[in-house]
Amino acid sequence: MNMDAISGELIRLLVALLALMAFIAGNGMLLLYVERKVAGHVQRRPGPYEVGPHGLLQALADAGKLVGKQLATPAGADALLFWAAPLMAFMPVPLMFIAVPFGENLWGLGTNLGLVLILSFAGFNVLALCLAGWASNNKWSLLGAARAVSQAVAYEIPLLLAVLAVALMTGSLDLRAVVAHQGGWPWQWNVFVQPLAFFIYFVCAVAETNRAPFDLPEAESELTAGVHTEYSGMGNGIIFLAEYANMLVVSCVATVLFLGGSQGPVLPGPWWFLAKMYALVALIIFMRWTYPRVRFDQLLNLNWRWLMPLALVNLVLTAFFVKLWGGA
Repeated sequence: MNMDAISGELIRLLVALLALMAFIAGNGMLLLYVERKVAGHVQRRPGPYEVGPHGLLQALADAGKLVGKQLATPAGADALLFWAAPLMAFMPVPLMFIAVPFGENLWGLGTNLGLVLILSFAGFNVLALCLAGWASNNKWSLLGAARAVSQAVAYEIPLLLAVLAVALMTGSLDLRAVVAHQGGWPWQWNVFVQPLAFFIYFVCAVAETNRAPFDLPEAESELTAGVHTEYSGMGNGIIFLAEYANMLVVSCVATVLFLGGSQGPVLPGPWWFLAKMYALVALIIFMRWTYPRVRFDQLLNLNWRWLMPLALVNLVLTAFFVKLWGGA
């Protein structure tokens, strides 16, 4: 590869990263507004209504408030690790989006290991929550971090087994190949071939992003706000933005692996991709405001007693049928 080609690829990568940062920031504001409106609807109240028409500018006002707040470091905290944790939670997120094929020729980095890249960078969020809890010098934060680590370690395994079943069936770790393996109509999507894997992936994805009913690391009624307790201003804002961005990432991956990615009739591919992705995000938001938080023993029992054995059985059956019928 000559220098011109390398320079062109680097420029394409930088432009893609800037576009993805804008996409994440815009979606953070949008999802904050949608989440508040959904919460208001579920709890029979109007939600944000005063700032802008129907409260549309409320998220912008909240962002301005967070930016203007003083950044305070708790007494006795490890200042370096305390402020490194929010950055560590957010920085890998644009890199996870970069391998996602939003359309037929619309991706940041074309790689045949896109699935591995996303799963590798996803682990940084657990490390960030662990650092945030330990460096805060607060018992509630430390308990939240311990919960976050045990929850993430437990649910990562069935999630990986569910993803592996699709990769085995497709014969590739390239997200573009997974999309190409499916068709444009719903009955041609992997969700109808691997319904159990989709269910396991979705439950584990909700748990991995610490969303209710699996939001034990930040359970307000027990731990104040868990790992978020000592963060103020944009420290807290970055952690929340990373949480929303991770919700988008797991929905993007589910769209690619199980819902045909950008494939669909009539409309251009990117519109189909966004419609499927936002449908999954809306489902996750509705779940938060509909189901009560589970206890920690229920959280772990669900994984170790049900999801893990089911994921193993599903993977073994997939391997058997792939061997029997010659794979993809």
